[in-house]
Amino acid sequence: MSDDLILMDRDDKDIVTITINRPEKLNALTKNMWAQLGTIFRNLSDDDSVRCIILTSTGEKSFSPGNDISEFETDRSNSEQATKYGALMAENIEAMRDCRHPSVAAIKGICVGGGLEIAGLCDVRICGESSRFGAPISKLGLIMGYHELGALQSLVGRGPALEILLEGRIFGTEEALRLGIVSRVVADGDVMAEARASAERIAAGAPLVHRWHKKFAARLEDPTPLSADEINEAFECFDTDDFKTGYQAFLDKETPKFSGK
Repeated sequence: MSDDLILMDRDDKDIVTITINRPEKLNALTKNMWAQLGTIFRNLSDDDSVRCIILTSTGEKSFSPGNDISEFETDRSNSEQATKYGALMAENIEAMRDCRHPSVAAIKGICVGGGLEIAGLCDVRICGESSRFGAPISKLGLIMGYHELGALQSLVGRGPALEILLEGRIFGTEEALRLGIVSRVVADGDVMAEARASAERIAAGAPLVHRWHKKFAARLEDPTPLSADEINEAFECFDTDDFKTGYQAFLDKETPKFSGK
């Protein structure tokens, strides 16, 4: 990106790494950084060649503490400004949530407020032993809007989400793992290596299957009864090249090389 606050790198395995790059501010998110994240995730979602996305940050101290407080005076000083800011955040939270490709969060250090929200939008979340979590926004007199709260509540459930918001505690990795905020905890120095290993395992799978599983998991959060067409969509995988590739590789005791078709 032009200002280097959000970096993007793609390797030869079609794993894309997105890095929040503002370590001098502990990777606090500005309005423009939210917009950049949303644009990147929308563009990647449209790219069928992507196999997995890693979301991480620069430095060891902080994944992100959330939104930059200095913007409250310029961009969120009243309800009219805050409504526009909130709409931008909602739009880009949706872009991250609706991305068709699997994503892995590599969390180092502080992960609170908006940082907790964006990490929670990833499918797999790996953190270091010294990471800390929470959403103490009540101490600022702030509300977590519907889209933001929805991201947290979808991850941990209504009761734990309210506990996190009402108490405003900062808590460690043991509690984060118990609540499901993180998928696993590793040594601080191993976070990126473990995230990379997870992404490579994901990338080795059939990409169409990953997209279907993400779609189905999201649909199951909607209490509306499934239609016959929706149920039958689960069997469309049998008509794909990836199924034929995977099935034959299993018979031949070989590693499948999926085309995503």
